[in-house]
Amino acid sequence: MKVYPPDKIRNVVLVGHNGAGKTTLAEALLYRAGAIDRLGRIEDGNTVLDYDPEEQARRMSLSLSLAPVEWRGHKINLIDTPGYADFVGDVHAALRVADLAIFVISAVEGVEVQTEYAWRIAEELGVPRMVFVNKLDKERASFSRTLDQLRDRFGAGIAPIELPIGEQSTFHGVADLFRDKAYIYDSGHAVETEIPAEMAELEHSVHDALVEGIVVADDELLERYLEGDIPSVDELEHTMGAGIAQAKVFPVVCGSASGPIAVDRLADFIVELGPSPLDRPPAAVQAGDRLIEIEPKPDGDPLAFVFKTIADPYVGQISLFRVLSGTLKPEMTLYNPRSGSDERLAKIAVVVGKETELVDAAPAGDIAAVAKLSDTKTGDTLAPKHKPVRAVAIDRPAPVLAIAVVARTQADEDKLANALRRIIDEDPALALERSDETKQTLLKGMGETHLKFTLEKLARKFGVGVNTEEVKVPYRETVSKPAEAEGKYKKQTGGHGQYGVAQIRLSPKGRGEGFEF
Repeated sequence: MKVYPPDKIRNVVLVGHNGAGKTTLAEALLYRAGAIDRLGRIEDGNTVLDYDPEEQARRMSLSLSLAPVEWRGHKINLIDTPGYADFVGDVHAALRVADLAIFVISAVEGVEVQTEYAWRIAEELGVPRMVFVNKLDKERASFSRTLDQLRDRFGAGIAPIELPIGEQSTFHGVADLFRDKAYIYDSGHAVETEIPAEMAELEHSVHDALVEGIVVADDELLERYLEGDIPSVDELEHTMGAGIAQAKVFPVVCGSASGPIAVDRLADFIVELGPSPLDRPPAAVQAGDRLIEIEPKPDGDPLAFVFKTIADPYVGQISLFRVLSGTLKPEMTLYNPRSGSDERLAKIAVVVGKETELVDAAPAGDIAAVAKLSDTKTGDTLAPKHKPVRAVAIDRPAPVLAIAVVARTQADEDKLANALRRIIDEDPALALERSDETKQTLLKGMGETHLKFTLEKLARKFGVGVNTEEVKVPYRETVSKPAEAEGKYKKQTGGHGQYGVAQIRLSPKGRGEGFEF
């Protein structure tokens, strides 16, 4: 794959509730771009991005995965994320390195809880957002109902730029509200035509509302519009693109990932409207006790942020990173400020599912991978030794459930500690704790499915078998209510008499407040 400059790069994360069709959409984008010659299916366990046996068995994504798509002279770095609540740690990581979040919504189920959770995180991080309403060819699908839910949950910034032509079994195309044109699909390919007569009135009404919503963001366009000068499509798209980059406008497009219907148009919109790394605010990094901003300049100091680590039993550790500045090249040596170690980047690659493809360089704004770094973990920064800055850490939720793990055999015992360390490096949402009181090794995660998946990976990737035990609770006694007591001491036989009184008063403090005397 060739090297693309920052203005031709689009870093896009697919987020949404479990089952909304994120992985299927990524597969369709790869297929339409010609990156794969066969459209895989979740049900068949043969998609590019759900490659782990555990994912294929459960028919759901369990960790983030990458695949670059070359489209119309641009490189779209797709990041597919899990939609199940137990795996939100990867959603946090992906949103940190994305320039655009595409929220995939099922037109059948509508806006669901994990969609709202991811939207809040994207909002906090200021990540631009776009919505793809999926599954419009399925029974009980409704674009209008889904659009009402989006506006109700996420506000007035929701702006449809397409309308479906047909719905459920009759869905076969989309109406482009910018161009007042219809695109009718057959076998995944579109034919441009006029808007069907039966929906022309609705399309024109929504088109006018869209234009008015766009021009109010630009004083010059608004003045011209009020004088009767209708802005061109290019002007409308340029103004909307600026609103998207500022996370003020959230365009809504529609289609069917499994069709595939209108997937190519989504790729067009990503390229035309989606922000490049140059359109986003500079990265904030820690330089000593202060924050400084780093511009994504290919000729700047080389700087990379590791947002994900993959533990491969054959290749070793694979570090996925986003280049914040400069251009990373093979055989380059950078410094890890956290560990204090020098790291040699022997080879640089792009990741396509479980495969890698070597590249000559990774410029600012791009996402790539490097293998076998000696002492670099998820969340680390690689920087020049003369400029040892550190990127702001990924904010992840704390683990909520623990299990006690015990090696099955002595052979497993010898490998367990190293395997757990490597798997936690891969998934920082996990935590390990050794209880001195109960003498148990506790593995903590985001839920039962998360922990079960981790144990399956321990066995498959590292050949370590473990048994689980019930977590023992180290019960303690404490003062539950106020109490007092008095004791007296008297001695009157022989010599001087002795007399003493001792009083003690106890009362409970708030939980976690410690002791006070």
